[in-house]
Amino acid sequence: MIMKKRLLVMLEMQDAMNTRVNSDWRQAGNAWYRAIWTECAEMLDHYGWKWWKHQQPDLEQVQLELVDIMHFAMSDYLLQEADIDLVGSRIADELLSPRHCEDIRVAIETMAQSTIAQQSMHFSDFANIMALIGMDFDQLYRSYIGKNVLNFFRQDHGYKDGSYTKIWQGREDNEHLVEVLASLDSETAGFREDVYRGLQQRYPG
Repeated sequence: MIMKKRLLVMLEMQDAMNTRVNSDWRQAGNAWYRAIWTECAEMLDHYGWKWWKHQQPDLEQVQLELVDIMHFAMSDYLLQEADIDLVGSRIADELLSPRHCEDIRVAIETMAQSTIAQQSMHFSDFANIMALIGMDFDQLYRSYIGKNVLNFFRQDHGYKDGSYTKIWQGREDNEHLVEVLASLDSETAGFREDVYRGLQQRYPG
């Protein structure tokens, strides 16, 4: 199954990223669920919920929040199960069984509430939101790989000690990432390396 194969790639990359930040991340006691529900609040703000003012849903930002949530949720699942193959199967099964809620604001709140109650996210809630914004798994995979590479790029260029420059030529690095991804083919074997190289060519440091 293509989804399962790609999920395993993503899980390996997530483990590598977490290890880069903290070699003992599995023993660090990080509250991954807390990171998830706070991202849900940001996602709701990007979609819009204030009835007293005009708001236009920013679906690109909603997608970016989902990608960030993917990082945290996979990290949580990797702590729950040591066998990465089983983790990949579990996530795939849940993604293929989305919860059915037609109101995206309620769907986001439901995911946040469930995550707080269980101190863990369920990917059926995640898949429901993906469907509501028209995001398929290929888009999730492509965006996840890009953001993971950007996170490594940030670490390589001083993110932890504060020397990293996040604004390039008047725009955030996330905006440059979107343009780099749009110029590349995610099916090529060197996709990750190409993303990193594209970022390096744009970085002013």
